[in-house]
Amino acid sequence: MNIVRNPDGSLEVPIPEVRHHDGDDVSESSTGEAATQANAPTTRVLHPGEGGYNEALAEWDLEQNPDRAPAVSTATGREEAMKVVHDVAESPVHEVAEALRALDDPEASGEALRHVLIGGVHSVEAFSNEVAQAEGGEPIPSHKLTKIIGEVLAELDK
Repeated sequence: MNIVRNPDGSLEVPIPEVRHHDGDDVSESSTGEAATQANAPTTRVLHPGEGGYNEALAEWDLEQNPDRAPAVSTATGREEAMKVVHDVAESPVHEVAEALRALDDPEASGEALRHVLIGGVHSVEAFSNEVAQAEGGEPIPSHKLTKIIGEVLAELDK
């Protein structure tokens, strides 16, 4: 699965091919479905907040470094991840690199964020509430938080 992360945070994901069963050839040729399937798109663009985006972002992150060990979240990594996410969300210029320079252990923060993504939508929502409690302010909407996590992970992978 080759996923492309666009500069705006959207993800271009492949659409799996439709499986054909024996005997489908007759009905397809009579209804014109075969011609339609040949012209069907092979990719789909997902935006933060759309169904499947979190899972696709986790898959994209894994594709960036397939030999990486499973994500493990440590207490200090999670604390720093909350700080970096809050700082990026509050920054008027959305400066990810600057927020990462302020961390003691950016890699641990990245692992914590990967762990959040792997947990799916509910994990992202819970993390957003944790960030609000730890750093102050309102919870970051899930689609914005997921986009920030993607930006942080992309910056860490540079």
